[in-house]
Amino acid sequence: MRSALLLSGLWCAAAVAAGAFGAHALADHLGARELAHWETAARYLFYTGLGLGLTGLASARAELPGWIWTRRLLAWGGAVFAGTVGALALGGPRWLGAVTPLGGILLIAGFLLFAFTAWRH
Repeated sequence: MRSALLLSGLWCAAAVAAGAFGAHALADHLGARELAHWETAARYLFYTGLGLGLTGLASARAELPGWIWTRRLLAWGGAVFAGTVGALALGGPRWLGAVTPLGGILLIAGFLLFAFTAWRH
């Protein structure tokens, strides 16, 4: 539980920092489309952080494999999705766009496993 809450705090802090960085440091340097991508990356970091925190709270009674795998899927999915979208916003290589859906799939799988684990236990 503690590691999930620690991860949650770190992910949410990174999301807020990324959002502030985008709004203040990048706003004059990126176009509207790129800035929207940056904001999407920051938002999904925050969603991931909240999901990680919920797994920590949900696993307070028992650290079940479902909660462990949920955290793994969410953490990797959030990193891949937000990382590739953020990199694309900053002018990263276009092939990253082909990797972004993998992050989205991992996030969806993580949230579905969250629901399944909560329902089963």
